[in-house]
Amino acid sequence: MTVPEAGSVRAPAEAARPSPRRGQGPVVAVVALGGAIGAVGRYAASLRWPAEAGGFPWATFWTNVVGCAVIGVFMVVITDVWAAHPLVRPFFGTGVLGGFTTFSTYAVDVQRLVDGGHPRTGLAYLAATLLAALAAVWCAATAARRVLRRRRR
Repeated sequence: MTVPEAGSVRAPAEAARPSPRRGQGPVVAVVALGGAIGAVGRYAASLRWPAEAGGFPWATFWTNVVGCAVIGVFMVVITDVWAAHPLVRPFFGTGVLGGFTTFSTYAVDVQRLVDGGHPRTGLAYLAATLLAALAAVWCAATAARRVLRRRRR
């Protein structure tokens, strides 16, 4: 066992540990890259299917529902089937799908509908998105598990 030198701030074992910032650099980079990709996809959907003033924001609704369904399948695949590289989950799950789905736009859409004199539409959108997103992730994960069980037989 070695004894730290007099005046040494760290023991030798502590000096060998990588810096938390340097260790998280690749994770931060893949999340940022994936988030940019996902956000561009979401933005493209909002341009393709813009919501009318006071109308139901279908593009944001379906973006969130589809994103949740993909999250359900993705989590089953990387936990039950595929030993993915450690950066796959942060890149695709947190980055791409986190950038693609959007809570902030959803909240702003609800507020605009309520403030614009369409409280029923806003509340319907609020509830429908929550229920559809939860149902999508559950149904997609359940379906993925069933498909995988059949393939294993």
